[in-house]
Amino acid sequence: MSEPETTGRQETFSGTQDVMEQHRFDEKILTDYLNAHVEGFEGPLTVREFKGGQSNPTYQLITPNKKYVLRRKPPGKLLPSAHAVDREYKVITALGTINYPVPKTYVMCNDESILGTIFYVMDMVEGRILWEPLLPGMTPDQRRAIYAAENRAIAQLHLVDYEAIGLGDFGKPGNYFARQISRWSKQYVASETESIPEMNKLMDWLPHNIPDDDATSIVHGDYRLDNMVLHPTEDRVTAVLDWELSTLGHPLGDFTYHMMQWIMPSGGQSAGTATLMDSNLSDLGIPSLDEYVAMYCEQTGRKGIDNVDYYFAYNLFRLGGILQGIVGRVRDGTAASEHATDTGSQVRPLAELGWYYAQRAGAVG
Repeated sequence: MSEPETTGRQETFSGTQDVMEQHRFDEKILTDYLNAHVEGFEGPLTVREFKGGQSNPTYQLITPNKKYVLRRKPPGKLLPSAHAVDREYKVITALGTINYPVPKTYVMCNDESILGTIFYVMDMVEGRILWEPLLPGMTPDQRRAIYAAENRAIAQLHLVDYEAIGLGDFGKPGNYFARQISRWSKQYVASETESIPEMNKLMDWLPHNIPDDDATSIVHGDYRLDNMVLHPTEDRVTAVLDWELSTLGHPLGDFTYHMMQWIMPSGGQSAGTATLMDSNLSDLGIPSLDEYVAMYCEQTGRKGIDNVDYYFAYNLFRLGGILQGIVGRVRDGTAASEHATDTGSQVRPLAELGWYYAQRAGAVG
């Protein structure tokens, strides 16, 4: 069996770097704020910026006794409803009360005079963030165990009683797909840099063909391998990260977005476009798409997932909208990652594949 090739994604997106010029702030002001608002905080403070984030600038705060993580809205012109770090803080804090694997939160700062934008501070969870979905360098048993852990964590999320942990107002139950399609259509149009016919077709077809199923759960919104921390030595998830897109929504919308790892077109180099396509998953020990669905259904009590082609069309459109938003932020000078320009070339292939799945679901044209 041949070992999967690395793409350089692990090296490119892992770790920290010097704070980018456009994301710098007065570290003395932050130190004073943390001294006043975070119990046990003691400087001096060293600030580094994580390399992997593309949306909200994310910083490692290093002190002599402890490491923290700070997430903030980016400076500059922003799309409506984007970069909701206050919502991230709310959902992470609530999930922490039931021991769901999330970092401990410390403070939410809505005072923009401190850093220039709102921010929150949480624990730095040590462990492994894996950016290569084929998991090079691991055994088949290790790969299968990691994918099983990833599956358990999303199933566990979708079974949470959101009202019991104070998240009954975290979103509007029902009509999730209609609201999401409207949101991402508006964001796509606001960020559009070229005409892509398939995106226009999807924006027209998707809202009129939504499956008749209004289940509601907490949804993560961007659940994937590189948005979680694995235990340093054990095959279990210790922290799910990047809750910016979280809301109350449809669990199958969330899970089928996660499933796109298996169908994504090849060639994507940005963090969210890695793919398992064209690989011998059986030899690698990675569950097939059908096996992965069966694992999720067993844990959530579902008999299966109907309307998969529609969900794939919707999620490919949604991801295209997300990536186009990054392209728009590059245009406007507010993108948080030096790799953000790599995403632009992926929007068209995502739209084309999305329209292919829409046609499989019955779309004509």
